[in-house]
Amino acid sequence: MPPLNKFQRNLLEAAVVKARNLAEDGARAVLGYLGVAEASAPSYLNEGQRDLRQRLRDHGRQLGDTESDDRTQTLDILVEEIAYEHWHRMLFAKFLAENDLLMYTGHGSAVPVTLEECAELAQGEGAADGWELAARCASRMLPQIFRSGSPVFEVVFPPECSQGLEKVIASLPTEIYMAQDSRGWLYQFWQTKRKAEVNASEDKIGERELPAVTQLFTEAYMVSFLLDNSLGAWWAARKLTETALAAAECEAELRRRAALPGVPLDYLRFVRDGEGPWALAAGAFERWPDNLADFRIFDPCCGSGHFLTAAFRMLVPMRMEAEGLSSREAVDAVLRDNLHGLEIDRRCVELAAFALAMDAWTYPGAEGYRELQELNVACSGISVGARKEDWTALADGAPALQNSLAELYDTFADAPVLGSLIDPRLDDNAAGLLGADWTLVKPLLDKALSAETSSERTETAVAAKGIAEAALLLSRRYTLVITNVPYLSSGKHSEALKKHCRDYYPEAKSDLATVFLDRCLTFCTEGGTVAAATPQNWLSLTSYAKFRVRLLKEDTWQIFTRLGPGAFETISGEVVKAVLVIISRGFKDGNILSCIDVSGHRSASDKSKALSASGVVNVGQARQLDNPDARVSGEEIGSGELLELFAIASQGIKTGDDPLSKRCFWEIGSIDSGWQLYQSTVDFPIHYGGRTSVIDWRMNGAGMVRPRLNNKNVGTRGVAVSEMRDLAPTIYTGELFDSNVGPISPVDEKLLPALWCYCSSPEYNETVRAIDKALKVTNATLVKVPFDMDRWTQAAKMAYPHGLPLPYTDDPTQWIFHGHPCGSV
Repeated sequence: MPPLNKFQRNLLEAAVVKARNLAEDGARAVLGYLGVAEASAPSYLNEGQRDLRQRLRDHGRQLGDTESDDRTQTLDILVEEIAYEHWHRMLFAKFLAENDLLMYTGHGSAVPVTLEECAELAQGEGAADGWELAARCASRMLPQIFRSGSPVFEVVFPPECSQGLEKVIASLPTEIYMAQDSRGWLYQFWQTKRKAEVNASEDKIGERELPAVTQLFTEAYMVSFLLDNSLGAWWAARKLTETALAAAECEAELRRRAALPGVPLDYLRFVRDGEGPWALAAGAFERWPDNLADFRIFDPCCGSGHFLTAAFRMLVPMRMEAEGLSSREAVDAVLRDNLHGLEIDRRCVELAAFALAMDAWTYPGAEGYRELQELNVACSGISVGARKEDWTALADGAPALQNSLAELYDTFADAPVLGSLIDPRLDDNAAGLLGADWTLVKPLLDKALSAETSSERTETAVAAKGIAEAALLLSRRYTLVITNVPYLSSGKHSEALKKHCRDYYPEAKSDLATVFLDRCLTFCTEGGTVAAATPQNWLSLTSYAKFRVRLLKEDTWQIFTRLGPGAFETISGEVVKAVLVIISRGFKDGNILSCIDVSGHRSASDKSKALSASGVVNVGQARQLDNPDARVSGEEIGSGELLELFAIASQGIKTGDDPLSKRCFWEIGSIDSGWQLYQSTVDFPIHYGGRTSVIDWRMNGAGMVRPRLNNKNVGTRGVAVSEMRDLAPTIYTGELFDSNVGPISPVDEKLLPALWCYCSSPEYNETVRAIDKALKVTNATLVKVPFDMDRWTQAAKMAYPHGLPLPYTDDPTQWIFHGHPCGSV
């Protein structure tokens, strides 16, 4: 089935948002009746309800709800958990039923049933209605997703809530349940309301906010491009002969030769030198294993499993052809050997596991539903919840295991906010748990779970087992680490997250995206590869210079693609400018980096088409180190001395409250009463412009966010360059200036005409944009370009033999307007 179109996505989002409100209302109503938040149980509860109430309280504390000294308990996380689990159990049942996979096991063997048949069978099975029986069937089919014995599923919603959820599910057309990407959108839509609340609050992002804010469904074309030019390139290198590479007339011909059923490799790119043979743009990945049985792929931020399911659909036919396996054997082999995923939010893990299970059951020739082995997908953000002594008590007195559980507890203390950033290998003492002793730890935790014991101990054992599974995945090495990293600037990090990034990823700490890129490289085997979608700012900002230098000197850049704004269908404008990068561990001398730029295409659809056809530019990786601040541009910037040797460019004022501090000059009576002239941007090159505003300087900038006192540009002459779009310049005459404009003041004022000629030429904008394609460039970038002083001095003599014009304008909106009526004639 084709992916969802925009109309269908909107329908699905509206349904999921409505379902969350209904389900949370139902959860609060039941928990209120049971008195779960209260210090003691209501007197009207029977024995069974009292037991359920206590188990819900224990479960809530393990999730992260807190109990006060007076024994009252918060419910926020438990409400979310109950709402999510009930809604998705119903939703998964509908997905299964629409795909003829909902299995009834009432008489020993599994037979497919419809929702209508579940309604007929419900009374005989002791279920309230067909939906409850369908949900039970889904739970039995997906034990890794819906935990057996969880008190969450013993909660019974009020009829109006249950019926409301049923109507929401029934309102969606069948095409949505059949579409390949619909499961992937579910969690992003579930978080729609919560994400808006967090963003509006402007609070620091911690464990409660992180999953909602950083969750972004990866577009299908991005997933395909990264997989085609990593796993697909490895496959093509082993399938295409030298003769085929030499004789092919175009890339499409080579893609057809390398393709497999269901694996068209539409985005696999090739390059050639003149009339020579074609070569893979991303390289052949020679240091990967020769056998797919030894190949491990890992997504540490797997979300709802988009990369994992796409890799599954590539790997199954590859293993069938390479190893002579049947469809069913290949499906089992890929799930067992190849696919691994972690996610900070357990709800996403459920979606990823469900997506993999659906693909396994529906793969052609795989014989439909069957019980699957446990998938290599786990949650890296499980809350420790319990006291340390309760954890170590699970060892039943075995000293070695007791120590291992204690180390596990300490390592994952901040797991809900750190997730896959946790590296158990940084603690040498954790080696026992993650190595040979894992075979002892797992049975221990299974035993604790099956034992007749308190619900609190059971909750502790469940958490310990989940964390141990995550620790095992975090400690392994992988051939291909592929992901869409979470985007979050350091200014929004909670203290725990900020400290971890600063301590362990100091060169990448400015954004969670670059921290994760750095972490992904540590997951790789030597010669292993990271393929990631990231924001593009780290390729050019000065704050990442050391990070770029290290990656350019120590690792091999295979390919990078600049997507630019509009790459995500659900994000409008220029909020996120993305790049796709593929980098392998270990440096390859003389490596050539392949670069593709589709940033000029406006929509995600246009970018998708361009990725398979746009020209590929090859540049020497080592030459990128010669660019200013080692900025990765995909181009080789002209040589010569940089402009920063001849001029300075400081940052401007950021008031924090422009309506309070800023006025148009005609709004005040006198400019000499504490108000200062205030230079701003222009829309096109003009000798004198951007002179509309004044700023309240009676307090000398006190109370402003960044008053930029002692600014070196103020009082000098130069060129004021607008920092957005085409970097339009105007002559600067020394006034205070805002943060959207970057005055460039020459050290020797005699160079001003030459500087103006350069900055007002198209060449200046093109050169700056070659090293920084951000929506807004920094003031530091403005002087990080080569400046040919002799050439531009000569150009200035030709253009301005009598020097630059003096300040003058006929524009009455400018504070240098002469005011004479002759200009109106």
